[in-house]
Amino acid sequence: MELLSYTFFLLFLIAGEGVCVNAQDRRMKTLTHHHHHHHHHTYGRFRPTKLFVFGDSYADTGNNPMSLASSWKAPYGATFPGKPAGRYSDGRVLTDYLARFMGIKSPLPYKFRKYGPGKLRCGLNFAYGGTGVFDTGNLLPNMSTQIGLLQRLIKDKVYTKRDLKASLALFTVSGNDYDTYTSNGGTEEGLPAFITSVVNQMAIDLKRVHHIGIRRVLVTTLQPIGCLPRQTVYSSYKQCNETENTASEYHNQLLQEVVATLNNNTKESSFIILDTFSAFKTVLDSKTVLTGNSKFSLKPCCEPTHIDANCGSLDKNGKELYTVCNEPESMFFWDTVHPTQAGWRAVYLTLRSSLNSINA
Repeated sequence: MELLSYTFFLLFLIAGEGVCVNAQDRRMKTLTHHHHHHHHHTYGRFRPTKLFVFGDSYADTGNNPMSLASSWKAPYGATFPGKPAGRYSDGRVLTDYLARFMGIKSPLPYKFRKYGPGKLRCGLNFAYGGTGVFDTGNLLPNMSTQIGLLQRLIKDKVYTKRDLKASLALFTVSGNDYDTYTSNGGTEEGLPAFITSVVNQMAIDLKRVHHIGIRRVLVTTLQPIGCLPRQTVYSSYKQCNETENTASEYHNQLLQEVVATLNNNTKESSFIILDTFSAFKTVLDSKTVLTGNSKFSLKPCCEPTHIDANCGSLDKNGKELYTVCNEPESMFFWDTVHPTQAGWRAVYLTLRSSLNSINA
């Protein structure tokens, strides 16, 4: 099964055109090219053609090891591409929607760079599910190491300075450092100081990527961790845990400060905050057509049926230890921590107006 999935994934990668830009976007460019005398204001605008992604499972599109990661097990990938393909969702994740906004194909996971050499021109995805700014105890590359992987490719002349100038970077930090802190016995009193050290390290990483030559750097705020199903299960999925959300808000306040400082020290506003915290809140608080005009539930679509199980877990006889909802498209959460494709799409649509500042 795993081998089949892997073969399917490689075919899926190699299929399609070797170029990066979507056909639809090419048509748009042709249109604007023919009418350029009406469009003087578009000159000097930044239109990135490559996306480099650093982070965790909110951005990973297939880097994690197939033998270990739930993202390569059923029912992950059930909506898109129809079988497990390394995304922590039933379908597309934030990376895919950002690439769509840019009018390019979703960048190849770093792990598959040898299989799709023609595809490297869209950029690369270095994000690994379960990782953090610091080591999180799973032997996967943390953020600094991920940036090092790009630096090695630059050294090997896979990407030129000119490539980097036409690139956008995305950073997602979704709380794995804080999970590790808690599971290692970190106290509530010590948390603010630890949050400060995480955000300070983020500032170093963001600056480093810009210094490499990437012109614009996007960074997500920490989502409202108290609204994740693993927290809301304690209120029978009725309400978010606001104490946990306060920790997210503290992280985000510090992040706003460090990004403001970084922007003060660069010629153009190179660093842009993508406020996923507010987007999650907005989407979860609003009534939507997807759910028959009610609010999205805080319940996950794929729910473990056993205390030690996760979405995708099987017992020793191969029996599923989880249930899957009938309509993932009407649910915000896929599993206990990750949004569905529908959830990510709703978040992306909420963030789309702030994404316009990339092209400024």
